[in-house]
Amino acid sequence: MRWGSGRVVRIQRKRGPVWYARYRLPSGQQKQKLIGPAWTERGRPPDRFFTKKMAEDWLRDTLLEDAQLAGTAPRVEKRVTFAEAAEEYLRYAEHDRGCKPSTVRGYRSQLNAHLLPAFGAMRLEDITERVIERWRAGIAGRRRGHEALSNKTKNHQLVLMHAVFRRAVKVYGLARNPLENVDRFRLPRSGDIEVFSPEEIWSLVRAAASEIDGAIFLTAAFTGLRRGELLALRWRDVDFDASTVRVRASYAAGQLSTPKSGKVRSVPMAPDVATALARVGQRDRFVGGDDFVFAGAAGLPLDGDALSSRYERALATAGLRRLRFHDLRHTFGTRMIREADIRRVQEWMGHADIQTTMKYLHYESREEDAQLVARAFAIATAPREPAIPRIRAPLP
Repeated sequence: MRWGSGRVVRIQRKRGPVWYARYRLPSGQQKQKLIGPAWTERGRPPDRFFTKKMAEDWLRDTLLEDAQLAGTAPRVEKRVTFAEAAEEYLRYAEHDRGCKPSTVRGYRSQLNAHLLPAFGAMRLEDITERVIERWRAGIAGRRRGHEALSNKTKNHQLVLMHAVFRRAVKVYGLARNPLENVDRFRLPRSGDIEVFSPEEIWSLVRAAASEIDGAIFLTAAFTGLRRGELLALRWRDVDFDASTVRVRASYAAGQLSTPKSGKVRSVPMAPDVATALARVGQRDRFVGGDDFVFAGAAGLPLDGDALSSRYERALATAGLRRLRFHDLRHTFGTRMIREADIRRVQEWMGHADIQTTMKYLHYESREEDAQLVARAFAIATAPREPAIPRIRAPLP
């Protein structure tokens, strides 16, 4: 490294091994610093412990920060700020990777709300792992006057920031990605999901503000289609003869795109759904093959956010729990996993990974499961007397 050189050394102490950094600055000055306890076991190290790679990265950041103070640090190809690198990543995500408009919109929202206020004006080479760790510690606590962010939201910020820097390494010649060793926040993994009962679904349908909203709610629960897939549904995708709904597109942020899985799929259409859609099809306009099933006044797909608001009002009118619109899809998954094999449920729901479908296996227990356990532990002949140990009286 032109801005200094050094190595890490593991030294055995009474309380265990530790890492030291021994390095030389461009001025010729030699230094030695304690990095921290060495982690020699397998798996991710606990907080404040260092693997060899983590110790080497610590040394690299230390040399870089010292060189920046001395004015001898390497620079990227030009004075690029984080805001400029973020804009380049958004361009790359939209045009090179072909991300959906809703995905790019989500990236931009995260940047504007959280990352640009903290890092936007900073040069890339000034955003070291230590700087990010201090920022991470700040968002970990509850901010006065502000609602605490969930760990899921915090992880979204870290993942997006990692992607921006990964792109910057390729485009601007940045030495390394400073988020390589930054830990994400721990997420609860209860596996619990909330779903509607069949009675609740029909109560929701009856409480809908319009016939078309009721048909959407019913179709969502009985087919498992995502909200965007429902809004993009066209009449040519509804096959009444084959009792099938074909999912070809998704609609979000005012644009049509492919379904989340990127593949066209077919889903069974129950008679109740066919009846509801047939009633929608009795309207005077927008009933051609290319017209949208759930069309607004101008023939375009309904606005998703407005639909969600009407869904919330229908829940309140029906006196139901405030479950998410997406829980209608979970309702389909949990009901169908009891009736069909997991591969078919995976295909119907458009899951790219069967592990996603398997979460429904853990939700519903089958009535015969208890009998299976009983038979597994059954014995051929019952004992004549209960095997209860006798307690002897104490000796006088």
